[in-house]
Amino acid sequence: MAAAAGEGGAAGGAIAGFGIARILEALPHRYPMLLVDRVVSLDPGEAIRAVKAVSVNESFFQGHFPGRPIMPGVLQIEALAQAAGILAVESFGLAGSGRLVYFMAIEDAKFRAPVEPGCLLDLTVRFVHKRARVSKFRRTAAVGDTVTCEVGFTAMIADPPA
Repeated sequence: MAAAAGEGGAAGGAIAGFGIARILEALPHRYPMLLVDRVVSLDPGEAIRAVKAVSVNESFFQGHFPGRPIMPGVLQIEALAQAAGILAVESFGLAGSGRLVYFMAIEDAKFRAPVEPGCLLDLTVRFVHKRARVSKFRRTAAVGDTVTCEVGFTAMIADPPA
């Protein structure tokens, strides 16, 4: 996961949801690797709730698994990491800086239930520790009331590439 700072920095309080245009400003990811479709709510410095609409048209379903399509667990973690990138960009006021948020470590990943086409994957991410360069997050992905993935991870903020 790498998140680029876009327009619209940290706000003084919770931010109502926003759509794909603002997500594209915050993240450098593009199709087919962009895995966040909408931000439902964002509380800078605290948490984000976002969603990924899982469609049968996703390229990974062609091979995972034919006849029983299931979203790969690593892509659930990537979707959560991208949501965390948006949270970091908004929380640290990285907008327009060109700085990136890089994935450093995955801790305690657990996969609880399969994610199938047609699901709306709910991505919830909270800061555990916040520092200027390195932060820890705790995340949960769910479909409805069913948790599909739980994971902790560490990310760092890096200067733009030369």
